[in-house]
Amino acid sequence: MLTTRQCKHQVLTLLAQADWEAQLPEIMALPTQKVVGALFGALHSSVSAVRWHAVTAFGLVVAGLADTAPEKARIIMRRFLWNLNEESGGIGWGSAEAMAEIMAQSPLLAKEYHNHLLAYIHEDHCRPDCYLEYAPLRRGAVWGLGRLSQVRPDLTLRAEPDLLCALKDCDGPIRGLAAWTCGILGLNSAAPGLQHLQTDATPLDIYTDRREIQTTVARLAQEALTTLSQHPQATT
Repeated sequence: MLTTRQCKHQVLTLLAQADWEAQLPEIMALPTQKVVGALFGALHSSVSAVRWHAVTAFGLVVAGLADTAPEKARIIMRRFLWNLNEESGGIGWGSAEAMAEIMAQSPLLAKEYHNHLLAYIHEDHCRPDCYLEYAPLRRGAVWGLGRLSQVRPDLTLRAEPDLLCALKDCDGPIRGLAAWTCGILGLNSAAPGLQHLQTDATPLDIYTDRREIQTTVARLAQEALTTLSQHPQATT
């Protein structure tokens, strides 16, 4: 029987391989409880590629679990929520990203948890909220909205006002990720903000199509504007 330590080592090894995508079936075949624990650990890896590959693997593993044992999948989602709660005492690295990937893969979990993801970038000064004050964590939420928008834009369109605000965020990567997400959603209302960002040379890495690429805020804004010009939004 594979021990927890052995499982963690095996998962980290598989996620670090050049052909990691071909190893995903092997990861999914491991005991679910142990592989989930290993993936949580992988989200804290010092290697960026391993962290992102863990996000992808989380999506497949937990979405599969939602099909057969939905309550167990909900427990995992609630663990992500707790990790992002200030009262947890920790920092929920990768939690918003993993939640988004899971929801991109699972219609059930997307329906039940997408509002939490939207809340992470919604700042309401009139009442307590879930807004992520810490910019590096908020980046994950904005990326998550983009990822979920690729599959279920009907669930993320309500974030339009917050995404428009994010285009002016003081954090460069958040501006870039917001531009990327606005392009995915085809938000014509974002065009003025995107035009302003065309000279923003702030660098950032973005994970898309299961690979991490180096880009700039300006490039993402230009790509979003091109998308808007080619596929104008039907309604605003």
